[in-house]
Amino acid sequence: MHPIYLASALLGLFVAAPVLAQSAPTATPPDIGGVAEDADGDSITIGAGGVYLPDYEGSDDYRFTAAPGAIGSYKGFSFTLAGNRFSADLIPNASGPGVDFQLGPVAVVNFNRSSIKGIDDARVRALGELDTAIELGGFVGIGKTGVFTSDYDRLSVSVSYRKDVAGAHEGGIWQPSINYLTPLSRKAAIGLFASAEHADDDYAAYYFTVRPAQTLSSGLPAYAARGGWKNYTVGALATVALTGDLLHGLKLVGGVTYARLLNDFGDSPVTRVAGSRSQWLGAVGLAWTF
Repeated sequence: MHPIYLASALLGLFVAAPVLAQSAPTATPPDIGGVAEDADGDSITIGAGGVYLPDYEGSDDYRFTAAPGAIGSYKGFSFTLAGNRFSADLIPNASGPGVDFQLGPVAVVNFNRSSIKGIDDARVRALGELDTAIELGGFVGIGKTGVFTSDYDRLSVSVSYRKDVAGAHEGGIWQPSINYLTPLSRKAAIGLFASAEHADDDYAAYYFTVRPAQTLSSGLPAYAARGGWKNYTVGALATVALTGDLLHGLKLVGGVTYARLLNDFGDSPVTRVAGSRSQWLGAVGLAWTF
């Protein structure tokens, strides 16, 4: 349940509430701005969904898992909890059309290959379990409500940086992203998003290097991975209110993302031999806004 794909799915699931932070894997999810804000603009959305995602980052085997999510806004401040990722915008946003700035912390618990029980490929299981990484950092961004279709569609761009502080991969990741969300009515909304990640040598070595001592047990060729642009991700999401509207009640939510591993991250035997550069993720679930 690595952060990129799980966070993407959950942000797709819960992003279509009154206020949010990145899309598919970004530090600052999109929001539908003032499509139908309460008088004070305060709201919270909670939910759970089923996620279909790769066994590990770079895998071509997939599995289902359940994951929770929550987004909220209070007096202009917003937060997002998407499975193993949390972010908060500490700059209050005014309601209605206009430009707003974003700044705040981001935290990710990276479970990538921290358990080998759910990995189907015996070669990757033979590489052994890795430690869980805790990645802390922050993001900055800018968004505009009222762009193309109405006073309520929203376009935002952001960049985040996070670094492992738990002594696992000990690396750092930069992540630029762009998100667009538009309501179709008071009961439906759709969104598009894209992002990329740049990971350093420490991250690449921890997850994508195959050491000579590991070749006998795994059957994979030795490989020394270096840092660089790790992947790009694109995705889409949709939500439909089942009771009430987008601001209140139960809604059906879903999303799909496609990620492509690049450079040494895609050329590593962990990906090229045992897995795939292409990484798909789908999610569907229910959320309640109040």
